[in-house]
Amino acid sequence: MVFESVAQMIEALKPAVIVSGDTIQVIGEVSAAAIDNLAWTAAFGASPEIKGTARWIIRGVGAHKGVLPASIQDLYVAIGRGEAKGFTVPAMNLRAMTYDTARAVFRAAIALEAGAFIIEIARSEIGYTEQRPHEYSAILTAAALREGFNGPLFIQGDHVQVNAKKFAGPDREKELAALRDLIQEEIAAGFFNIDIDTSTLVDLDKATLDEQQHVNCEQAAAFTRHVRGLEPKGVTISIGGEIGEVGGKNSDVHELRAFMAGYNKMRGGLAGISKISIQTGTAHGGFVAPDGSVRMDVKIDLKTLGELSELARSEFGMAGAVQHGASTLPPDAFHAFPDAGACEVHLATDFQNMVYEHPKLPASLKAEMYGWLREHALEERKPKDTEEQFIYKARKKAIGPFKKQLWSLPEEIRAAIGESLEQRFAFLMKQLRVNGTASVVKKFVSPAKVAFDRAAEIHAAGGTITASERKAEGLAD
Repeated sequence: MVFESVAQMIEALKPAVIVSGDTIQVIGEVSAAAIDNLAWTAAFGASPEIKGTARWIIRGVGAHKGVLPASIQDLYVAIGRGEAKGFTVPAMNLRAMTYDTARAVFRAAIALEAGAFIIEIARSEIGYTEQRPHEYSAILTAAALREGFNGPLFIQGDHVQVNAKKFAGPDREKELAALRDLIQEEIAAGFFNIDIDTSTLVDLDKATLDEQQHVNCEQAAAFTRHVRGLEPKGVTISIGGEIGEVGGKNSDVHELRAFMAGYNKMRGGLAGISKISIQTGTAHGGFVAPDGSVRMDVKIDLKTLGELSELARSEFGMAGAVQHGASTLPPDAFHAFPDAGACEVHLATDFQNMVYEHPKLPASLKAEMYGWLREHALEERKPKDTEEQFIYKARKKAIGPFKKQLWSLPEEIRAAIGESLEQRFAFLMKQLRVNGTASVVKKFVSPAKVAFDRAAEIHAAGGTITASERKAEGLAD
């Protein structure tokens, strides 16, 4: 399924796609098998040249078919003005079996005529799932092409998060430079939605709200200026801010006003954030019981979510508040988010859980993955963790090392897992009321036709995942 050379790739795509030097001409329908092979090559090609060329061709075919990376900014501005409402945008982190999982997302979206949804990956996930931004973007585009999805592709850099310990120590500048580099890499890959997470720098020990939020405001504004300086022509990237660390103290309206007052003074007159992430009682990955199960009795502070969403729109023109850490909530919880006016909800861990716990996943593969965790993911084990808690919290770390094995599962197994995921995506889209939003997206969002460079894709394909990235302990819903 992997092209062994660029020449073989180009020849196999004829006559539908003609590649001549650095130009692509799409003159016919690319077969499903060819798209599959391009996706595999984009992920597992033998060299940067082969991988990068596959990604560049996928982007070229995507542009021809109307599958373009886009910013959700204009839709969120319309929500802030009250011109669009009644739904909550799901932002979905795809970790395992990304090509098959993304195909399931697009099948559900097509069936429901959904357009208002985001697919994202967090800083920490890039490392432990071994998916750098250019690869992730290309695989999502290939999945959309494979299923016949047509429309803007909202790809988001989730939790571009400052490590508070590094920020407070001698590595501050190194940490900030790493984040600036990541943002540049993400934008170059077509991530036109960036969630800046400097809420880790909020200091609740300070006497006043302004003092508590000051460093958060300062760094959020600095990263906003950085993003705006990297925007491609015709693109206003949607930027998210955050006022409360997820899993910590619940947010309130006073904190939001304090953050926005400081942030607006510091952002230099540039376009600001389009949404604000808050804490309302959830935790990333869910609350894990000693037996490894996830508690389903979590109570979300919907009153706070509603108040802050309304305040974000009425006073600051944003789309509303964002709910993180929601994917492990009980099924009957999701309909409440549109009612509360939440503009976005982040979902991740449940999709990973569905892969691990699917009855069709070979028990031998899962046992091998768990064995790997016991040897290589000990940073996830806390002193009081039971074995079950450790495995549940750590198993995300096995996704990257076993990426090819998961992608290589027999067709019938991948199809069964994909069908289960499609049903879940469809359920969530209906609960969040984004069914029928393709027309709303079309009304407000016109993706810019950004050109992607073959040489740049090849260069990016030479990037590696470092040992520290694989060990990352960050947030990803």
